[in-house]
Amino acid sequence: MDPAVLGSKLASSLMATLVQKLFRSDGPGAGLTETPVRLSSFVSFRGEKRTIGEKDVRALARRVVTAATDSPREPPFPADEESAVIDALTARLLALGDLDMDDVQAVELGHWELARTLAHEAASPVGLSADAGYFLDSATEWACLQILEFFTRRSVFVARTLVEQTRRQAVLIAKTDELLSRTPRPGSEDRAFERRYLPHIAERHNHITIYGIDLRDSPDRWPLEVAYLSLEATAVEERPLTEDGPTGSLTVQLPAEEALLAHDRVLLRGDAGSGKTTLVQWLAVTGARDGTCVPYVLPLRTLIRVGDLPAPANFLTAVSCPHTPPQGWAERVLSAKRGLVLVDGLDEIPAADRNRTRDWLRSLIQAFPGNRWLLTSRPTAVRPEWLSKEGFSELTLAPMRRRDVATFVHRWHTAAQAREYEGRLLDSLRTKRDLARLATNPLMCGLICALHRERRGYLPTGRKELYDAALTMLLTRRDRERGMIVAEGTDLGEEAQLEILQRLAYALVLGGRTEMDLERAKRIVEGCLPSIAVSDYGETVLRNLVLRSGVLRQPVDGIVDFVHRTFQDYLGARYAVEQGHLDALIGHAEDTQWEDVIRLAVAHARPHERAYLLNELVATGIPRLTLLALACLEHASSLDPHVRLGVDSQAAELIPPWSTNDARILAEAGPLVLELLPGPQGLTDEEARNVTITASILGREEPEGSLAVLRRFRDHPDLAVRRQLVGNWHRFDTAEYATEVLDHLNRKNLFLTCESAEQRSALATMQPWHNLSFLGAQRIEEILGAVPVPRAVTALELRRNLSLVDAGALLPFASLHEVWLTECPTGGLEQLSALPLISLSCSHIADIAGLRRLASVRRLSLTQELPGTDLTEVLPVDAPLETLFLGASSTDTTGLRGLQHWSGLRSLSLGPLASELTYSDWQAVAELPALRELHLNAKLIRGFPYSFEIMCELPEIEDLRITNIYGDEDLSVLASRLPGLCSVALQIDPEYARRYTALFPGVEITVQPF
Repeated sequence: MDPAVLGSKLASSLMATLVQKLFRSDGPGAGLTETPVRLSSFVSFRGEKRTIGEKDVRALARRVVTAATDSPREPPFPADEESAVIDALTARLLALGDLDMDDVQAVELGHWELARTLAHEAASPVGLSADAGYFLDSATEWACLQILEFFTRRSVFVARTLVEQTRRQAVLIAKTDELLSRTPRPGSEDRAFERRYLPHIAERHNHITIYGIDLRDSPDRWPLEVAYLSLEATAVEERPLTEDGPTGSLTVQLPAEEALLAHDRVLLRGDAGSGKTTLVQWLAVTGARDGTCVPYVLPLRTLIRVGDLPAPANFLTAVSCPHTPPQGWAERVLSAKRGLVLVDGLDEIPAADRNRTRDWLRSLIQAFPGNRWLLTSRPTAVRPEWLSKEGFSELTLAPMRRRDVATFVHRWHTAAQAREYEGRLLDSLRTKRDLARLATNPLMCGLICALHRERRGYLPTGRKELYDAALTMLLTRRDRERGMIVAEGTDLGEEAQLEILQRLAYALVLGGRTEMDLERAKRIVEGCLPSIAVSDYGETVLRNLVLRSGVLRQPVDGIVDFVHRTFQDYLGARYAVEQGHLDALIGHAEDTQWEDVIRLAVAHARPHERAYLLNELVATGIPRLTLLALACLEHASSLDPHVRLGVDSQAAELIPPWSTNDARILAEAGPLVLELLPGPQGLTDEEARNVTITASILGREEPEGSLAVLRRFRDHPDLAVRRQLVGNWHRFDTAEYATEVLDHLNRKNLFLTCESAEQRSALATMQPWHNLSFLGAQRIEEILGAVPVPRAVTALELRRNLSLVDAGALLPFASLHEVWLTECPTGGLEQLSALPLISLSCSHIADIAGLRRLASVRRLSLTQELPGTDLTEVLPVDAPLETLFLGASSTDTTGLRGLQHWSGLRSLSLGPLASELTYSDWQAVAELPALRELHLNAKLIRGFPYSFEIMCELPEIEDLRITNIYGDEDLSVLASRLPGLCSVALQIDPEYARRYTALFPGVEITVQPF
């Protein structure tokens, strides 16, 4: 019988009355003083204050059974089993006093489970029929239902429930806390490790050796923030502007430490001693301290030594980091795009390992996109664009300017506490041309400062003489000046030390390496000892050289190397000449790692040996080796004039340079090239530009000679030549260059860039410039002060100007037709509507909302995220737009939706967008009736190939231009979607261009090199 059926026969009021008799009326309150409060304390038939006994409980059970069976209907079980059912129900009700639970727990069980519990606690009835058993279970369940109802109505139940909940919550919290303490939260182990790793990186790389500060009372290392000198890097940059603006490829300069802000993948080239490794240290220290990234400093010479190039999990092990990261930490950092991977010294590994290094980098970048990568190398270690397909931008560390040299000299003498020598050295650097030509990088500046102080103001001339003097200082004066006591028998003379060091250096040069196993170094030293009459053990001699020479060091256990590659090359060249290994030098001449070795070998060689080396270099007929021979003339103090003439005449065949790359290679030959540079008569426009590039590069070493060459081109009509001349202003004396070159240039379509107060002062003295560019934080008042006639300015560019917060400040330039604003915190663009504005470019400005009100704009360039979901919400809807450039994140939220509104648009340029184009975007393009030109950046094709697979047909497009092509992009879809093409311009390495020309039959193809 179901409890509900039973309940229909047994009134609830009767059952409730019977149940209440089972329990005491004086409840124990919340039960705070008795722990725990069990059901036994509630029932009336247990304890000292019993109000009913077992007999009373049996009577209650009888009344329940009798009331349920008192019916004219069929009885629920046979009448002869009534007594047994009463006994069984009595036993179950009495079992309430034996349960080990309280009322709260009983309510949680529910009446069915409580009934089963009572049935289990009581003795099982024997001999009952199935009907009687079913009735007994139903009656028990009904009784339990009333019991629980009684519990919940008691005034103390709520209090008991709250107490129990509080206790359970406390237990749960305690257990949870214990679980959390035993199980670290996700990421906590990584954060704990980074709290150890980042300070370690900052401390490990926060010191730099400045050569020459190694005498008594002077530290041998400086804190990096004191020693670091911010140098400049040069890069070729394509400007996304149109028509008369500063378009095309421009050589721009930026502080080297900002290289990875402008580009997330950089191949940084620089000569020996130019500061490449110091820059790596600076980036690592600043990144670690700021916590903005996780730096990995990976010297390639160390990585190659251990065999296979490491996976991220082995980065720290490969460079002997003492901290062990959590498993998978490096992959998590790179997957989160927090990595700063600094790979140093591509030129310091054998040529055979460089392609393997490129493959390694490619696989890492593909696996972990979005991180920042820097690779350093000497300029000629690999060909131009060697990493372009991997998305690397190439920058070159520029030689130190005069003001950089002055800053370095000041810091050096301040740190060395030798201020009395500073003024005299600066005077020598200004007046002695040969000395100034040597002071082009931090290494050479440090040596010059040290030698100047040590020799009380006397300095040698020439590179070889400078190194000779530096080695003498380091090898023979160091211990004595430091007041060190040298043990008897271990004091090797200068020549003995040089003999050992040059054998070690030559072994490294031959092997194409910059590090050597300690055991091999010991063997070389052992073999050298008999010839220098030293009876000590090789291990002892080597240890003393490492400890005291200042030239050799042990960067990690088991490895030795030279403190700088320059010393290795110098000493290796010295030994090669002494041993007569001239053929070996020639045999390795095509290896770029041997360039400096060969130059210095010519300096060490005797006149007939020099003649042999130079003749052999020229005889190869290889242009680079001819230029190498030309560069060697600088070190040939004594040489057969016929040999010199032969080198000069052979080099003359390479002049003028045919390409930008040839111009840069030619400049490496040194200032002697200036005497051979022609022009401008008889030169093509391209040749003229390349000649000015060569002369410009040499401007730091030989400013007077370079200026004399550039002055000849100041009347040249070609825009590219004039742009090159304008871009050289920072390399020369500001006022002199303005007077001799800039003020003579044809201003048409030419922008003049000002970066400093000196340049603004010079600008004020020149004839008016119509197109001006100001870089950096220059106040508008200062700019207006440099422009005597503001109304004469028709085009103005402001880049990285943090003081420009209101575009209304530009209104004094009342004739502006074109404005470029880049990285300026400006707003209020609507005020520009008062100007006769035709062209506007905005890149990373603070507020672009006022753009909608510029109704006169015809050419628009946007390189930042735009608000809204449709271009008509942002762009000026009333403007007669003819040309539009969209780059970076400009289409992230708007796509190209609404573009069809500007029906007069003739030219559309899409830069390296950050989001895919959809079919509806291309439909908006297709609805432009006047559109004839489409410009695309190949990075968009590489990043979002699907965007072009769904591209609809655009038959009206006649001119297509694609920039930044690596050579592995699939352009076939463009050929099929643009059937009306008349011309195609491809910016690509010419050697890869042929594979694309067949895609566009009958179309005029133009190839533009990078």
